[in-house]
Amino acid sequence: MRCPFCHNADSRVIDSREADEGATTRRRRSCPACGRRFTTVEEAVLAVVKRSGVSEPFNRTKVVAGVRRACQGRPVDEDQLQLLAQQVEDAIRATGAAEVPSHEVGLAILRPLRELDEVAYLRFASVYRAFTSLEDFEKEITELRLRHLPAGTPPLPGMQDGPPAVRRRGGGRAQPAPDGSVVGT
Repeated sequence: MRCPFCHNADSRVIDSREADEGATTRRRRSCPACGRRFTTVEEAVLAVVKRSGVSEPFNRTKVVAGVRRACQGRPVDEDQLQLLAQQVEDAIRATGAAEVPSHEVGLAILRPLRELDEVAYLRFASVYRAFTSLEDFEKEITELRLRHLPAGTPPLPGMQDGPPAVRRRGGGRAQPAPDGSVVGT
């Protein structure tokens, strides 16, 4: 490490400590040429590879901005957004990879967002997973409902197979057909 004072190319490490919960390493160094001491902070660079193939440094601010849009109008505060972004970064760093595809960042966001706010999760998932139909929403909502059932409780009829049955005006009960259309009974 080059000395910032005399620009000598050599330095000696006096002390080394982890900081920021292990995300960075602080090293106290001494220059043998001028005798002055200085501190360096080392951090592993985490890169995100976008669909286009372009690699850019992981940016926690972008995670917060994306999740903030999904949480608009929801009872989620800034501290919760920052904590979620930290959880996402921790999950990505835990993989040990220096580069992660942007798709993995999205997956890492979905898990803690579902626990934070299910409506925001549904909004984010609809964009991230590119929902194209009402059935996509219904399937995701059904999965969220199934998560709330106590262990061992059987789901209501129709919750496993697809969208719930729809009431018709005449009092008859409509059932989803195998092709997804609704037919009367």
